[in-house]
Amino acid sequence: MLRLHDHRTGRTEPLPAGRGLRVQVLDGAGRRALVVTDLLRRVAGRAGRRVRVVSTPAFAEEDDWSDYNIAPFEVLDAPIPDADVHVSPGGDTVRDSLTLTVPHETGAWTPADALSVRLAMLQAPYREPLELSDATVSQAAERLGGWRAAVAEWATAPGRPINREYATAAETALADDLNSPAALAVLDRLLADADVPPGAKLETFIHLDLILALGLVSAIGSG
Repeated sequence: MLRLHDHRTGRTEPLPAGRGLRVQVLDGAGRRALVVTDLLRRVAGRAGRRVRVVSTPAFAEEDDWSDYNIAPFEVLDAPIPDADVHVSPGGDTVRDSLTLTVPHETGAWTPADALSVRLAMLQAPYREPLELSDATVSQAAERLGGWRAAVAEWATAPGRPINREYATAAETALADDLNSPAALAVLDRLLADADVPPGAKLETFIHLDLILALGLVSAIGSG
């Protein structure tokens, strides 16, 4: 069951019941908030929820977020009144409702592969401050490159089923207040586990990348 931190209780609480989930991105939310919202949409969708994400026209006028593997949100002139979850940068925009408070990323870095930046954002708990720099983005790019190279190598091995133990560990972390750092650590452990066949590693990485959206298969066939 997907649970999110509720600022009203100070605890992680289950999402409102129902098949649908309405998410409103509030004005002032930044790039990091959009990445976290996309992760929420993917995690909830994997759990069988029909997710509707709504933003204001201000976001539609921004850059093309597809480079970050963020699908477009529904754009409306005014916030929907019955949202189950609000996404906020914090401060005065925190509401008396279940709210994902995602502080803006700070710092400066040289423009880089957008998915390396996505990974750098997911490496920190979404509620904590995050300062990005050339060093942090470069470290994320190196981590991502290592995963992609391994996936490309595993793609030449005999096929094997998903390793359910590792997949469940990552999914459980993500269901616990979108704990993406813990889910990413699962990929590192799986990478290093010599007892798991390459084909099973491949299928597990692909399975989890449908949620993490880091383009882990992009090096397959690149030679």
